[in-house]
Amino acid sequence: MKLLLTGARIIDPAQKIDSRLDVLLENGRIIKTGNNLARSTRSKDTEKITELIDLEGMILVPGLIDMHTHLREPGYEYKETIATGVTAAVTGGFTSIACMPNTNPINDNRATTEFIRRKAAEVALANVYPVGAISRNSEGSQLTEFWDLKEAGIVALSDDGKPVMNAGLMRRAMEYAHSLQLPIISHCEDIHLSANGVMNEGYYSTILGLNGIPAIAEEAMIARDILIAEFTKTAVHIAHVSTAGSVRLIRDAKARGLKVTAETAPHYFTLKDESLQSYDTNFKVNPPLRTERDVHAIKEGLADGTIDAIACDHAPHGRTDKEVEFEYAANGISGLETSLGLSLNLIHSKILTWPELIARMSLNPARILNLPKGTLVTGADADITVIDPLRPWTVDVQTFRSRGKNSPFNGRQMQGKVILTIVGGEIKYDGR
Repeated sequence: MKLLLTGARIIDPAQKIDSRLDVLLENGRIIKTGNNLARSTRSKDTEKITELIDLEGMILVPGLIDMHTHLREPGYEYKETIATGVTAAVTGGFTSIACMPNTNPINDNRATTEFIRRKAAEVALANVYPVGAISRNSEGSQLTEFWDLKEAGIVALSDDGKPVMNAGLMRRAMEYAHSLQLPIISHCEDIHLSANGVMNEGYYSTILGLNGIPAIAEEAMIARDILIAEFTKTAVHIAHVSTAGSVRLIRDAKARGLKVTAETAPHYFTLKDESLQSYDTNFKVNPPLRTERDVHAIKEGLADGTIDAIACDHAPHGRTDKEVEFEYAANGISGLETSLGLSLNLIHSKILTWPELIARMSLNPARILNLPKGTLVTGADADITVIDPLRPWTVDVQTFRSRGKNSPFNGRQMQGKVILTIVGGEIKYDGR
């Protein structure tokens, strides 16, 4: 099968391409990019093009990659299943997602990893890359069998949702993972400092009467993991960065040549802790929403490359998890279907250019996770996202393909929307 995409503005940061070109796909691969391919292909090939799609005015980019998704299955299917999660992913423009291990059972063994991969293959929408747990049952006391998990198909290791409080265990994890070329994704939170807080510690936590989580709870663990990475000469990836102090620590580590990468989520450069004055549990996340100063620092970190990736931290929940008293509500936002729309605001506000945004949502996640994705080079997998940059739309959680309707962005006006998600040369979402 041949599919020719014509007329779009092609952006591929890996090849430094930002130009109007055609792209020809065949048998799940990109076989050619260039000008006027419709004419040249028909004249040279005996086999006709199966389908030609005119994408005049559209933006065509390497398939978006979300490196921090919670699919919930096995164990929490009432929140999300692998099928509904990957459907939400392609609807949001993501051709690949990495799913965190905090399922039930925890993904700390070969059987669970293989189950996730098998279920994803049955659905056959987005590529699903499991992340294995660092410690058994994510309890932070004993390492999992890294080699066995890698053979089963994991692409990274994390106890996301729980921090690895034992510094000695984290040191061994970094050293062992480094030998297997597996990235460690660190959930940086000192639980003795966060101390069961439910929002950012500051003015608003005081007036709302809610227990606060100080910025240092995140920053202290980031500093520790940077020091461990420096001592062991290994790499570490910092998840969901939310504070100005964290950005400063990561920027300093990179300036010293350390192997540190980082991600943030759209809600950390879009929302502030003052939003919680409504006590709406859809704004409750971990780490919590921070201050205006922190939001500004996150944007600066994205602009100067301190923060390598944007990951939505998709955390779907059932109504019973969120429609309770604030302190008892679960943390998280269902984010796969709003991530791109929110991130496009960084372009509208001139914080990032198109190539810079696509690097943070495709190329950089692929490089951090060592995936053969994130580029439109000839011979690459035909994973493509097509965006209408001018299309207006309104977030409506009732139309989410995810089971999780927990979003603080319901009713928000957006500009720019995915119209096509192509995975392995096949159209998996068509929003034209």
